[in-house]
Amino acid sequence: MNPTAIIAKARREKRTALDELAGKRLLASFGIGVPKSAVIAGADEVAAAFTELTPPLVLKIVSPDILHKSDAGGVRINLRTPEEAIAALRAMQVKPAIRSMRIEGWLIEEMAPAGQEMVIGSVNDPQFGPLVMVGLGGIFVEVLADVAFRICPITRLDAQEMLAELKGAVILEGVRGGKPVSRDAIVDALLKIGGENGLLLRHAGDFREADINPLIVSETGAVAVDARFVLS
Repeated sequence: MNPTAIIAKARREKRTALDELAGKRLLASFGIGVPKSAVIAGADEVAAAFTELTPPLVLKIVSPDILHKSDAGGVRINLRTPEEAIAALRAMQVKPAIRSMRIEGWLIEEMAPAGQEMVIGSVNDPQFGPLVMVGLGGIFVEVLADVAFRICPITRLDAQEMLAELKGAVILEGVRGGKPVSRDAIVDALLKIGGENGLLLRHAGDFREADINPLIVSETGAVAVDARFVLS
């Protein structure tokens, strides 16, 4: 499905944001790596998903009422067998933050390779238009607030300077025995989002804000593990 069709489908369904699978399909259409995944209706479809995907897998709830799935207990990782995934799904269904919400299905996907968590985000500023942001990602992004912004479109030099501005930039080189990660992979992802022909400029009127968090960056590449696109 092309980007315009993905966005049009969400608008027809009167959504305020793309669901996670739609967001990842949008990213994939711009050449950004995403995990192989499937959406299942319930526990009786878990076994079939395991025949198409390579464990270990991640299970996530798909609900328009839940913005932060981890906070609600709607994410389980390292699932190696159908039995583990079914048990995780049934445990999620009865959690207080989930049981009264609308559940559209369950996203089951392959785990990304280990690496450094980054975040790429954007807002559509009334005065300046799309702004792109990069920073150290994961659950502590709002606490650390170690981010850099630029007005779109950005160049490769802009993207490189954004990374250099981060207080934690040294982490990308590998610390305390950690492996260095690919700065080029982060730069390429930034350009696909905020560059001259990137997602933000080609769909500037479609999104109020967007977040890829985390973008898992390894020595050889980057994979968008979660994505949120709020429609304008």
